[in-house]
Amino acid sequence: MQRVTGHADANDMVRPVATITDAVRMMTDLPEVTEGTRYGNRTWFVADKAFAWERPFSKADIRRFGDVTPPAGPILALVTADTEDKEAVLATGLKGFFTIPHFDGFAAVLVQLDVATKRSLRQAIEDAWLASAPERLSRPFLSGGTSAE
Repeated sequence: MQRVTGHADANDMVRPVATITDAVRMMTDLPEVTEGTRYGNRTWFVADKAFAWERPFSKADIRRFGDVTPPAGPILALVTADTEDKEAVLATGLKGFFTIPHFDGFAAVLVQLDVATKRSLRQAIEDAWLASAPERLSRPFLSGGTSAE
């Protein structure tokens, strides 16, 4: 029997949460994604452009949280098309999506994988990939030629 990991919503329905393994699968299922290391962190690229990376908190980040406990578990950074798109993503109030002062003015969101649902993570990963992919890859993807499913 497979154990379902997730959080109950207001209707007591369990919503599956994402893991780093889920995120890696979602990213590597996309066309021409490669994995490497940048600044000591696992990073995923499309056409040599980073679109996602593991983002542990630095000592300075933790200090900025002050008395608030920083989000726990694996954190993934995902690029957005621009800062307006970033603000739109954050305005949706999706669980697990947030930003920190270090990312002010930078087109990317952070995702606490232990809280985000697989569905919202998949959409955000696809959007990050689309924001970074060249047109020769994004056009067929948007036409339904490829899915991160």
